[in-house]
Amino acid sequence: MAQVVIDGKSYEAREGERLAEALRRFGFSVPLPCGGRGSCGKCRVTVDGRAELACQYEIHSDITVALPERETIVSETGARASGHLTERSALALDIGTTTLALALVSLDDKKVVRVVTRPNPQRAYGADVMSRVGHCMAHGPVGLQLAVIGAVNEMRRELGATNVDTLYAAGNTAMLHLFFGVDCSSLGAAPYTPVFLVEKTASGESLGLPGVKNVVSLPGAAAFVGADLTAGLNYVGFPPQGKYRLLIDLGTNAEVVLFSRETALCTAAAAGPCFEGANISCGMSASPGAVCAFDAAGYRTIGDEPAKGLCGTGLVDVIAALLADETIDETGFMECEEYEIAPSVTLTQGDVRQYQLAKSAVCSAVQTLVRRLGIGFDDIDALYLSGGFSAKINVAHAAATGLLPPELRDRCVAVNNSSLLGTVRYACEKNDLSAYLAPLRYVDLAADPVFSDLFVENMMF
Repeated sequence: MAQVVIDGKSYEAREGERLAEALRRFGFSVPLPCGGRGSCGKCRVTVDGRAELACQYEIHSDITVALPERETIVSETGARASGHLTERSALALDIGTTTLALALVSLDDKKVVRVVTRPNPQRAYGADVMSRVGHCMAHGPVGLQLAVIGAVNEMRRELGATNVDTLYAAGNTAMLHLFFGVDCSSLGAAPYTPVFLVEKTASGESLGLPGVKNVVSLPGAAAFVGADLTAGLNYVGFPPQGKYRLLIDLGTNAEVVLFSRETALCTAAAAGPCFEGANISCGMSASPGAVCAFDAAGYRTIGDEPAKGLCGTGLVDVIAALLADETIDETGFMECEEYEIAPSVTLTQGDVRQYQLAKSAVCSAVQTLVRRLGIGFDDIDALYLSGGFSAKINVAHAAATGLLPPELRDRCVAVNNSSLLGTVRYACEKNDLSAYLAPLRYVDLAADPVFSDLFVENMMF
């Protein structure tokens, strides 16, 4: 055994254990966007005065470790909190890949009382869904479940919601499996068969949520189109007769649904964690110090703090600006290897390529569904944009870079966290979700030749 000293407290580590694994056991969350492969550099810590990657460092002697300052994600849910708690209440939980959001809801007033958000601690197992599925395949779901349950209990205490009758939960299919402690290994290989998609119930006690009588998850649609999208549909509602609506939940796995009152197609595009900054060289989550806006006049950071990195909205703005002044050409080639955004914050050629992959995946998914239904963009009355950075995204810049269809630029509506808002509505109204799910058909983009052609075409700016 070796001793690991953190903030003056000593912990025991096993001989040869990776520091990242030890830190997880000690209760510290160090993000591993690359899944622990040592390629992203985001788990850098200080060991005996030297910078080391926690995922690669093996412990063979007593060490002293200094951890970076804990990241605080600034997340806008779109929920208007009343602050008025009535006799009957419930909890609504959105289990996002990057962020958790928990709302205390008054069932009498049918309003949100308070909301808290925090980073999903499962990020210590990888930034994207498939990294966590891979960890589950190798080690089982227990560690991943304990991480999120522990965070939810902390959030409950912050809300003062230690005793409630029901907690309603939504999230993508893998996140819900892990929340319930269900092995999601079947999502890691074809044919990607989930253990469950229907509404699932359990007692709070059985999940490690003391004081919660019942836990109910919303139903999902497919392996990679989960209850978060069902909740989103429940929030935005059906379009007028004869019209279509488009809902895009932008995250590491961009979920897209195009629907009318009679028909609906859905799909999932592997956008990667680009929009959360995970595979961007100076990328970071939407936390204080992140460059969140950029134009020819300069940049702005979250909290007006000194620039530390680049978050998703800032990435969109920077690329749009560099396209406008032709620093980046239509192929994505950048004249300089690195472009300085702020002191110590740069955009690299590799970052541009990551954005091209992500934006092409999203835009091509939308175009594939539109072609499948044989409609035009004029038939779509609104594009609802959800996800971690939808509240602050510059829609004009997103359209200029090819992330969003330019034809719908003036019909974009940011709904922030549609998964949480739709779960709140379900907790209050208990409406029939089958009206949204019954006509829904899943389109597998990996087997769709139209998507393949569009993806290559849309890599261009």
